[in-house]
Amino acid sequence: MRTKLPLFWVKIFYYEYWPFWFFFLPMVPYWLYLAMKARSLTYFTAANPGIEHSGVFGESKIDILKKIDPQFLPKTLHFKASEDWLKVLEAIETHGFTFPIIAKPNVGERGSQVEKIDDEAALRKYMEANPVDFLVQQFIGYSLELGVLYYRIPGTEKRGITSIVMKEFLTVTGDGKSSIRQLLQKNERYHLQIKILEKKLGTKMEEVLPSGKSELLQPIGNHCLGTKFLSGQHLINEQTVEVFDQIASKIDGFNFGRFDLKVSSPEDLMNGKNVKIMELNGVTSEAGHIYDPKFNLLQAYRDVAKTMKVMFEVSQQSRKLGAKVTPAGEMVRLIRSHFSSRPDVTKSPTTNLSLPNALDGIQ
Repeated sequence: MRTKLPLFWVKIFYYEYWPFWFFFLPMVPYWLYLAMKARSLTYFTAANPGIEHSGVFGESKIDILKKIDPQFLPKTLHFKASEDWLKVLEAIETHGFTFPIIAKPNVGERGSQVEKIDDEAALRKYMEANPVDFLVQQFIGYSLELGVLYYRIPGTEKRGITSIVMKEFLTVTGDGKSSIRQLLQKNERYHLQIKILEKKLGTKMEEVLPSGKSELLQPIGNHCLGTKFLSGQHLINEQTVEVFDQIASKIDGFNFGRFDLKVSSPEDLMNGKNVKIMELNGVTSEAGHIYDPKFNLLQAYRDVAKTMKVMFEVSQQSRKLGAKVTPAGEMVRLIRSHFSSRPDVTKSPTTNLSLPNALDGIQ
């Protein structure tokens, strides 16, 4: 993707850069239609009775991870915001962690505050900059990172996968003449990340890479860090559904959500081998494949509507089996509290611009 438009117009013409509330605004009438059918504005909060508010937001990542079969998890430890960094360091060494590691807030969304930590100094810096309860995870070096949106309709045999997104990390390839900064400027997506990378890379931005040498600049597969989302819909088949059906069957009270994971190959994915689940998100999970640059806006909205319909069916069946919805008044209070404490969540997922308790871990 070569720079042909000023960056302002890039963010206008490519919907993947829009603030999430703006992108989903045209889907509000369909949500209201489903709400009228359900006779509840918050019908979706019944989808996952085992997750607080079904995972609308504010849920504890560690509490959800504890529900997953440990064979599918990386080593994970949970720490309080008040924990001394030396005790954190001692705990991760005791539990066999080696750098690099992944640090992320226990309550977070859209990839905010997720970092790869390369050494002790970086760990201390992360804790000082992010005074919140957080997780430390083993870094998994598998090459394929995916988001798999799975559902099962409780009490029935119906289950499936509505979306698989593949993640292409921010990487530049040298030409023997251009600096890393210049290589970034030649790419619309990467150009948007220059300010963030300046803080991370410093003088390395002026380094000239040899011709043909590739340099991974962002190892975290988040849209807000320049990762390209690609459609992995071709990976959806009965074999893949069966793998996630087996994983989900052991997660009490879970019926709808997205597994963010790493796997060594598509073949291993379909066989349930070398799969490591980094996170499991609830009903606000997006069908990430719609942000593939090859998709158009109508295709994206079509697939969003399909996912919304599936979530409606899951929620309604769950209610029939006794699950309760979050009252609308309580949801309003929750939304106000959440957004007042996290003003960044209305920003674009790509650009970030507006339009101890180690024993609590999983080992």
